[in-house]
Amino acid sequence: MIEVNELTKRYGATTAVNGLTFTVRPGHVTGFLGPNGAGKSTTLRLLLGLNDPTGGTATIDGRPFRDRPRGLRHVGALLDAGDVHGGHTARAHLSALARSNRIPRGRVDEVLREVGLAEAGRRRIGGFSLGMRQRLGIAAALLGDPPVLLFDEPINGLDPEGVLWVRRLFRRLAAEGRTVFVSSHLMTEMEHTADHLVVIGRGELIAAESVTEFAARGTRASVTVRTPESAALTAVLRAAGASVQPDGHPDGHPDRGEALTVTGLTAARIGELALHHRILLHELATRASSLEEAFMELTADSVEHLAGEPR
Repeated sequence: MIEVNELTKRYGATTAVNGLTFTVRPGHVTGFLGPNGAGKSTTLRLLLGLNDPTGGTATIDGRPFRDRPRGLRHVGALLDAGDVHGGHTARAHLSALARSNRIPRGRVDEVLREVGLAEAGRRRIGGFSLGMRQRLGIAAALLGDPPVLLFDEPINGLDPEGVLWVRRLFRRLAAEGRTVFVSSHLMTEMEHTADHLVVIGRGELIAAESVTEFAARGTRASVTVRTPESAALTAVLRAAGASVQPDGHPDGHPDRGEALTVTGLTAARIGELALHHRILLHELATRASSLEEAFMELTADSVEHLAGEPR
């Protein structure tokens, strides 16, 4: 279990992390989200003892990571897939980590097979693609068979097959009772992978809850309406104060009419207006805010620079 309590980190006049408190529990994949500059990487470095906090504490299973002499047996981490010596082979890199942590040598070949690098074990890392380096970094994190795993942007450079593999790997690790903490800027991937979220902005906590609960906090719920009388319905709904946009995703059944996305009115009210004006509906369904929509809305005040706006 990861416990962060009133964690603070200042660099001169800049506060990167400010009084941050949250808990990451075993048995779940917990996503760590925030806009660029939110303090995610700093928080991970504080957890691993790579930086000293200005105040507060960050512990893993009740102890600071620095207090564990054989760290890879307790915590596996991937922070930067490029932070390896390009002149070493994958096997040599993992073997050195294994020796320093008193991990059985046979474990090196096990993790190389697990991440799909068994045939590349004797190749120099300098010739690896970014995706292969990511897999090697994941292998290093798994090397000590630790109960706690931290990953920072682990799917960068992976192809679709690799992304699916990572998603299944994280879910399996969590199902085994491990603590899995994943920082990512890809909302769609977190929506498919994570059970819980820790969301920060400007170094402060915004939310610590399930993915479903966080998405439900977004106010941009919409209603999908399909009708053969789209022009008439659009006029009626806009007169009632709604925003109406063509859905833009034809389903191959023109007889079912055009699909519209409506915001500002409930499905029940749309149905009432259609009935009153004798407009035929073929579909009427509410669509909740997506994780990405909720994230953009709830972190809007924490974004450092918005595209198109002066700095």
